[in-house]
Amino acid sequence: MIKAVSPQNADIAIVGAGFGGLGAAIQLDRHGFGDYVVLERSGDIGGTWSANTYPGCQCDVPSNLYSFSFARNPDWTHSYPEQPQILEYLHDCAERFGVMPKVRLNCEMLDAEWVEDERRWRIETSDGDISARVLIAAPGLLSEPRIPDIPGLDSFKGNAFHSARWDHSDDLTGKRVAVMGTGASAIQIVPRIQPQVERLYVLQRTPPWILAHNDREIGPGLKRLYKRVPAAQRLARESVYWMREGLCAGFVAFPPLLKFTELVAKMHIRRQVKDPELRRRVTPGYAMGCKRILLSDGWYPALQEPNAELVTAGVSEVREHSIVFADGTEREVDTIVFATGFSPTDPPIARRIRRRGRSSLAESWHDSMRAYLGSTVAGFPNLFFLWGPNTNLAHSSVVFMAEAQLSYVIGALESMRREGAVAVDVREDVQDAWNDTVQEKLSRTVWNTGGCASWYIDRNGDNPIMWPGFTFSFRRMTRRFEPAEHIALSPAGRASAVPAGA
Repeated sequence: MIKAVSPQNADIAIVGAGFGGLGAAIQLDRHGFGDYVVLERSGDIGGTWSANTYPGCQCDVPSNLYSFSFARNPDWTHSYPEQPQILEYLHDCAERFGVMPKVRLNCEMLDAEWVEDERRWRIETSDGDISARVLIAAPGLLSEPRIPDIPGLDSFKGNAFHSARWDHSDDLTGKRVAVMGTGASAIQIVPRIQPQVERLYVLQRTPPWILAHNDREIGPGLKRLYKRVPAAQRLARESVYWMREGLCAGFVAFPPLLKFTELVAKMHIRRQVKDPELRRRVTPGYAMGCKRILLSDGWYPALQEPNAELVTAGVSEVREHSIVFADGTEREVDTIVFATGFSPTDPPIARRIRRRGRSSLAESWHDSMRAYLGSTVAGFPNLFFLWGPNTNLAHSSVVFMAEAQLSYVIGALESMRREGAVAVDVREDVQDAWNDTVQEKLSRTVWNTGGCASWYIDRNGDNPIMWPGFTFSFRRMTRRFEPAEHIALSPAGRASAVPAGA
């Protein structure tokens, strides 16, 4: 790996070296903004695909869509990409586009303060301080593991870890293992570890809706076709994209459309689960789509193996060698795996971004996370988020959304360059109007009305996570930077509206 440079000053600082951060670096280079640095807290690039190495880790978006539009990969081995190959793809992109020399690994952003009279961000990192004019935050939506606060957990004598921090030194062979959670990571982990453990306890609070996975290996003939005729892979990507866009209608426009998908999921349960009581326990009682829809062919069979048990009583406490449940029963365990998700509605990075002498971003987001186009926040000049508020999807690829946001970011930088401005700040009334519209649309979606408790909804009952529309409509909105919607800051410190049409 090429050794990264360590500048103390840069025009642009990017936080995170996953899909978002690397995509930002590549696009900056392509548009003539080469003075940047990428800050990555871990020892490798890849973001979530570097952190999540648990058994069975795989994306639930098809390979041809879960990639950069400008860097297609003809060598995918599966129709749904597996974690090792996604990480390999990101390494290839970083090397191919020459961004690795500007990546600082093991460099965590600890604090970022906007200094008004300098028109720059002062950034404190674990590897020294940096000054940058522009801060692009790409920490990832699902980057901060959440472990529930359970009485007695500190007293547990066995091993306990989160799925996003998988302990590969813990050989689970012949052990008694409890997997807490039944979300996207759990349904991939459980079928993989079930054959090797002595006892497997799957702790379920709410059952998920699951559809057949239908993953398949991509044969050598198709790979050769993609390499020799790139247009064939472009067509495949377009086909997958538009098929996925069709699913959006059920989520945001007409939720009853999801009733058919719900029937398909129930048939999947009926085919794979023969015991009526277990079938009842794994059938959700909320509307399809309210929580993330999952894909698996192995989840239900694994639960019915002799060494597996689905436990639906809540956890009461953890003891030195066991877990006690609300119904008074107790199971002895050697390892606890927390497949309990993340905390996207309370991102830690928001507590580290501040205006000098004023509030942090977390304080500004006290009621709920808000941003314009999921990218800029009023009062925080030259701060751009990738996958910020209301940019997550249930039907398509978030890589597509990041590329759309980058069009907006590049447009802002080009506008500043043309006009001689050093900073831009979205107008608060523009941000408020945008978020009012988004929340009004969300109020009619299955995510808000489906009768479940999901990580999409924050503590105040708002939904700052999901995008209530088609991805092509979001791309259309972000394609052009509109100067009239922003305030420009001049080098001399005078604030003025950027001329409309600039």
